[in-house]
Amino acid sequence: MVDHPRARKVADRIKVIVAEYLEHRIKDERLGFVTITDARVTGDLQHASVFYTVFGSDEERAATAEILEANRGRIRSAVGKGIGIRLTPSLEFIADALPEGAAHLEDLLAQTRLRDEELARAAANAKHAGDADPYRKPVDHDADDEDDVDDDAADAADAADGDAARGQGVDAR
Repeated sequence: MVDHPRARKVADRIKVIVAEYLEHRIKDERLGFVTITDARVTGDLQHASVFYTVFGSDEERAATAEILEANRGRIRSAVGKGIGIRLTPSLEFIADALPEGAAHLEDLLAQTRLRDEELARAAANAKHAGDADPYRKPVDHDADDEDDVDDDAADAADAADGDAARGQGVDAR
């Protein structure tokens, strides 16, 4: 199904005509709450796929599919009169899987929310396996330089004290 501008316009018009026909012309009580969600037309305008959804149970969906199939010729006739092109496209009604897909995604999102809540509860009571902060800290070289100066002075004083105690001092001459 090629995306030509004219085919898009015809598809939009078919969508409106089919929806109006179902609402005003078909008086079957078995027809469920039908929504025409999309229509697609081939590039040569010979075939149209009409997507629909039905709000209700599986029985209502099946009954609606039967009614659409039974009235396909009448609906095609109305489409031919409404779009005004030389050849009226053949119609195919396809139950749209959009609601089921959306319900499946909603279920997946609910499961994900539950897992996130479980993880948040587990993380609230968790403790670190190692150090609380496992990353190395940068060394402050300025503070170490001051300590080195003090250490050098202390080392020199210790060395002088040690030399004097051993009798190895400076020659007094």
